Amino acid sequence: MNMDKEISDYILRHTTSEDPVLQNLNRETNLKVVYPRMISGHLQGKLIEMLSCMICPLKILEIGTYTGYSSICLAKGLRGNGVLHTIEINDELRNMAMKYFNMAGLQDCIILHNGDALKIIPVLEDVFDLVFIDGNKQQYLQYYELVFPKVVPGGFIIADNVLWGGKVVQEQGRTDKETKGIAEFNDYLVQDERVEQMILPVRDGLTIIRKLNF
Repeated sequence: MNMDKEISDYILRHTTSEDPVLQNLNRETNLKVVYPRMISGHLQGKLIEMLSCMICPLKILEIGTYTGYSSICLAKGLRGNGVLHTIEINDELRNMAMKYFNMAGLQDCIILHNGDALKIIPVLEDVFDLVFIDGNKQQYLQYYELVFPKVVPGGFIIADNVLWGGKVVQEQGRTDKETKGIAEFNDYLVQDERVEQMILPVRDGLTIIRKLNF
């Protein structure tokens, strides 16, 4: 979401500085990769790192690795013997992500799967304390239904881009498939009595979802 630049700059000045590894990854992504705005970036990255540290997960699942920025942020909250599984459909991004996983010293706790998340999720045998959804916007609801049985009671799911540039509140903007996918996901969550959730208006919107203890 748009934020007054003066306020945005103030927030960044009063937030812990970006990790040098993440800073370099951010720079290389902007120089070499199409659609660099897809990277989580400093403020959102620090937020999901903080959330992961609060949850202290043993197992994390991430849908949508991109160049690995959010993977590194999430993995920083893992318990000592924890593992993060991350899924990326674009195998051309693998080398960059793996390079930075190594630079961050996280290569032993991050497993990168290349392929279609809808096919990979069903064969993962782990259960997860935390799931981060940032893949194909048309498939958010499908991801959610696939991962839900694999989330521990009391566990968390975080979904990115849930405001989709504000299109979700513009009837004339709900015509493209991505906006429809996000809107369908958001509307479904409101009716899902298995969870409680809230949207944080950070960047393009983050929904924090807690699976209830049924």
